[in-house]
Amino acid sequence: MIRKTLPLAFAALMLGACDRQPAEPVAHDASSPATVPIDDQPPGDVPPATAPAEALASLRVNLPAEGTISFEGFGPAKFGGTDEDVRMAWGADLGDAKPSEPGGCYYLIPQPLTEAGYRVAFMVEGDKFSRMDVRAAEVTAPGGGKVGMETAQVEGLYGGRVETQPHKYVEGARYLRVTDPAGGNGVLVFETGADGQVSAWRIGVPPQVDYVEGCS
Repeated sequence: MIRKTLPLAFAALMLGACDRQPAEPVAHDASSPATVPIDDQPPGDVPPATAPAEALASLRVNLPAEGTISFEGFGPAKFGGTDEDVRMAWGADLGDAKPSEPGGCYYLIPQPLTEAGYRVAFMVEGDKFSRMDVRAAEVTAPGGGKVGMETAQVEGLYGGRVETQPHKYVEGARYLRVTDPAGGNGVLVFETGADGQVSAWRIGVPPQVDYVEGCS
């Protein structure tokens, strides 16, 4: 009697195990960071844990190391240098953009792009590196300015060197223009919204650094 009962009990146990469904994955709010083991992933851009592998690739964009951006250029790539100087200084894929005409304006942009577009970009015009554009809040401008700062904070950092100009398109927005304290040609421009917060900044040499529409 015992010998017949044991196989039946074992079979019932196995059937019960087969009926169990795997637990549903816990959805994460996109605004809540989830731990993802990507060494080169910038802070603040951590994707939800349920994101597919293809989506993660769009977030693997390195950012400039602290102190590499100056009024003279980006690391060893100085303003006035070549496209190749910038590529070597960055050390990773900057795309294959070319000017629409000889000597025209174009951007070298870290690849792949995020869904929100570029976070940093390098302008080349006349076959020369002329400007760097920054939207990432994690990147610090020479002197300490950052995306997200208030106008008063920027003016406090750069003292009497800030020249304020009205925004070309947005009522109440401003451009905060700062010249190189060492007397060089480099210029730093913070762009604020109508709320007085810095939304982006750029650094380079005139006239390119003052192009409001970039290469457009």
